[in-house]
Amino acid sequence: MVSLNWPLKAPAPQDMRWLRVEDASAVAACRNAALALAARLRFPATRADQVALAVTEAASNLHKHADQGSLLLRVSRDAQAPQIELVTIDAGPGLADVRAAVRDGHSTTGTLGIGLGAIRRLADFCDLYSIPGHGTALAARFRPAAQPSAGPPQTRWAGLLRPITGETECGDAYGAIQAGDTVTAVLCDGLGHGPLAAAAAAAGVAAVLDEPADGPAALLSRAHRRMSATRGGALGVVQISGQAVTFAGLGNVAASILGHGTRKSMITIPGIAGHQARAFREFEYQVPPGAVVVLHSDGISSRWEAAALPGVEGKDPLLIAAVLLAEAGVHRDDAGVLVLKP
Repeated sequence: MVSLNWPLKAPAPQDMRWLRVEDASAVAACRNAALALAARLRFPATRADQVALAVTEAASNLHKHADQGSLLLRVSRDAQAPQIELVTIDAGPGLADVRAAVRDGHSTTGTLGIGLGAIRRLADFCDLYSIPGHGTALAARFRPAAQPSAGPPQTRWAGLLRPITGETECGDAYGAIQAGDTVTAVLCDGLGHGPLAAAAAAAGVAAVLDEPADGPAALLSRAHRRMSATRGGALGVVQISGQAVTFAGLGNVAASILGHGTRKSMITIPGIAGHQARAFREFEYQVPPGAVVVLHSDGISSRWEAAALPGVEGKDPLLIAAVLLAEAGVHRDDAGVLVLKP
């Protein structure tokens, strides 16, 4: 698994586009968006066509088989060359046999079902997670040129943002950076929605990533001071070293350790970063082998149950984030989720 040594930052609004897939016309819109994004990143024509085919198949699957399907296309700039990431989520009905669904030629309707199998073949990385009665999530990555010998471009951490319906800028933001054996990560939920909330969240994230050597409580205090010129927000900072995790939170950013069918919540202090804080405290936890650390805003309902998502912690962090957004995302609020593997 690749370890990133440069900062992970949330994509800019122009590098991220969510599309609702609820009728046949949306499939063509998704394909056109994929071609436009590949052209902007100067993907070779053959590779651009492969990305467009994969996106078309993903959108077609949503239209034919899913409820409340959504598709995300975004640019990832966390590698030497920009990549295109594809994420799909829906509200059900789920797949009874995931392995069969990703085989070329499989179809749940009796027609030629090259959809999910083709996406896996065309992408540098592709995986999906589905449980009957729950939503399905798919995540895929496309390098400018397919590199089978390079192995799948997996990462130790990944995040997802979805702005509230009607907005293009998300009021949530996240970031992560590694120094030595320690990963420092932050998720900030700016108050309200739109550009002012996005500016507040960006200020909080920058305050942490600019100088991440301090402990989480000190980083939270610095972010609180920096955000005083903004409308403020909720903010959580986590540091991971080995299996040890230290967390400091202010406001309603949820932090938890997810693994083996259980979720252990971390303690956050009431307040508003930038405006109201009585104390900055950090708490230490141990992460069991195979578990992951999850931070999310209140655009992800805190009522999701780990037991309903068996084995999800073993997936790629981007797919885990997509699963949580599919399972508990709230459309009437900005949603942000960050997943980190120790």
